[in-house]
Amino acid sequence: MSLEAYLEHTSATRADRLRWWQEARFGMVLHWGPSTELGCSAWGMNRELIPRDVYDRAADRWRTRKNAAREWARLAKEAGQKYVMFTTKNHDGFCLWDTQQTDYNSVRRGPERDLVREFVEACREFDLRIAFYYSLMDWHHPDAERSATDGDARRRFLDFTQGCVRELCSNYGKIDVLFYDMPYPLQGSEQWEQVKMNTMVRQLQPDILIHMASDLPEDYVCHEQHATPQAERRAYETTWTLSGNWGWVYHGAWFHIPSADEWHSVREIIGWLCKITAGGGNLLLDIGPLPNGSLPEEAVTRLQAVGEWLSRNGEAVYGQFDRSGGQHGSGWEGVTMDWQIRGDWTVKGNTGYYWCYRWPGNELVIAGLQTRATDASLLATGDPVTFKQTDKHLILSGLPAEDPDLIAGVTVIKLEFDGSPRQKIEVWEHPPATYDG
Repeated sequence: MSLEAYLEHTSATRADRLRWWQEARFGMVLHWGPSTELGCSAWGMNRELIPRDVYDRAADRWRTRKNAAREWARLAKEAGQKYVMFTTKNHDGFCLWDTQQTDYNSVRRGPERDLVREFVEACREFDLRIAFYYSLMDWHHPDAERSATDGDARRRFLDFTQGCVRELCSNYGKIDVLFYDMPYPLQGSEQWEQVKMNTMVRQLQPDILIHMASDLPEDYVCHEQHATPQAERRAYETTWTLSGNWGWVYHGAWFHIPSADEWHSVREIIGWLCKITAGGGNLLLDIGPLPNGSLPEEAVTRLQAVGEWLSRNGEAVYGQFDRSGGQHGSGWEGVTMDWQIRGDWTVKGNTGYYWCYRWPGNELVIAGLQTRATDASLLATGDPVTFKQTDKHLILSGLPAEDPDLIAGVTVIKLEFDGSPRQKIEVWEHPPATYDG
């Protein structure tokens, strides 16, 4: 298939294929492999210059609990996450499935099991969408590094890569997302033969979403640990690490203290959800299972708390949202809501959700709304909120003296408007002497 024909086909079906993903908004990604046995994170082999034979011995001695994936899937469900991504092959080249392309895999080495299959079965049990992460870069394959300059090596490495991707898309039933990472050392979609490979993927998985890893404009792009929306109008996802590392890293005994600084708080996670959803994106939160597959208690307690918060406030996260932008969308075409000191917005149709991070006490004043409010309530409880609106201010009164959200200190106020809400505050406007009205 030509590039033009391929792009025409994928763009014609993209909106339908993206619909579930843009409703989901929140997912989990798991980095797990021989690096976990070494306690050195997914980049340890490269950043710590670990010799290949040391890494190989770790792969051989790595042992895991059977069906640890059920623990991951159960937690994702409790956390309110709708899809889970699994690192089928990371940069180290170790394949976590029963591949015929190499014996460097979890069936022939340490675990002696198809870990991808266990993951897929667990996700289906808990009604979660399934995403496969696959690193194009490979520190173990003998032809990977020299494929950039040696034509014969490139052919062997591409055959290996396409064979791996074919197996992943053929052997496990319906797969919802394929996430390519690190297109190195080859440059650009032509060298990677991505039209050929992705045409194969879409023939095997017609409804799949593919991450844009090189210059081929696929279904969505990914940001790493920042929440600013794309300047261009593309579907996007932000990946964030819960502990500051991609995968589990051994820190010594202090690592297990729940208040350890490297673990992001429940409040931070909820803040990411707001900013990313306001920009029209998804949050994919990384967890690194321990070597045996169990999850760090710090991750479990935080995600369970996030799930409890979402059970009360999920309406402000899930679904098709307008790109309201808020403070973090400044300068992006299409921003509808201005930045605030006490909170941020997500917007869905004629409904605005004001995420209040700094509780004001009994009265909250929101300036610059250009649309008339018709109703106000606390999203978590449905309790009505008294309000009045003037030319410059929406004044919400009779609020609790203390922030009513005891989970993260983030109370969402649901506001209905008589049209799609708009807010604009002129920076140099002379401040009023008092609230008007």
